[in-house]
Amino acid sequence: MSRKPTDSSGISFTALYTGAIWHRYGLSDDTLATEKGRWLYRLMTPFEAASKAAIGGNIRTFLLQRHLIIDHLIDQAIRDKGITQVLEIACGMSPRGIRLRQKHPLLHMVEADLPDMAARKALRLMATGRLGDHHQVTPIDILADHGEYQLEKVIDRVFENNEPVIIVTEGLTSYFSLETITEFWRRLAAAMAKRPGSVYLSESYYQPSQPVLNTTLKALGGVLGAVTRSEVSFHFQTDAQAREHFLSCGFASATVHDPRSWYGILPIPESRGEPMVRVIEAGC
Repeated sequence: MSRKPTDSSGISFTALYTGAIWHRYGLSDDTLATEKGRWLYRLMTPFEAASKAAIGGNIRTFLLQRHLIIDHLIDQAIRDKGITQVLEIACGMSPRGIRLRQKHPLLHMVEADLPDMAARKALRLMATGRLGDHHQVTPIDILADHGEYQLEKVIDRVFENNEPVIIVTEGLTSYFSLETITEFWRRLAAAMAKRPGSVYLSESYYQPSQPVLNTTLKALGGVLGAVTRSEVSFHFQTDAQAREHFLSCGFASATVHDPRSWYGILPIPESRGEPMVRVIEAGC
């Protein structure tokens, strides 16, 4: 594990809770369900209910919004652009790889995470016969600037061609300061530029404009950051800020997707008022 200003090794804690949400809402497979995830789901339920009542949305709402929008954009890129390679970084117990391979049998799906989580995911997929030439799991460390877990080396190793790739980071970037994650985005844009037509999909949580809510969420972010040994951050306040920042990182295009644009089109839960989450689609 590389040691930089922010260490990402604690994030797997929240990956288990996220995995439990996918399973609870019928998006996952029993193979990926964990007892600790189920425990976290039960533990968080009263807090989620209170948040839903107070602000019209909660973590589960935002997670489902981003997950289903990203899934739709992946399907769109496969269908419209003919991309046949997907790399999901910080895959955790995400069921996305299983679902994508079921829908697109010829897809080359690679899931990546820190070594411990990657090993756990690989064992669960191997136990059900899902791993093979077209579905793999590999370790990665997005903060590494050398070694076998370095971003650029992982991409070149798992995709031995110059064809475009869809790269996904879901539930990862908010655990880093803007300064730290911007360096990752710049490196990612440079790596994708070598594969013209590649697509990057991620999400960003906005700083709320309401002072009381903003203060509350900052406090919650501090607690979550302590649990995950990471630095929880809200990077942007507007769609324009997010778009301009991604363009400044070297991406050729950047689109910011507001969940409200997908109400009635995708089966996503609706927030009361403005959703806090946005999905970022950037291309090279």
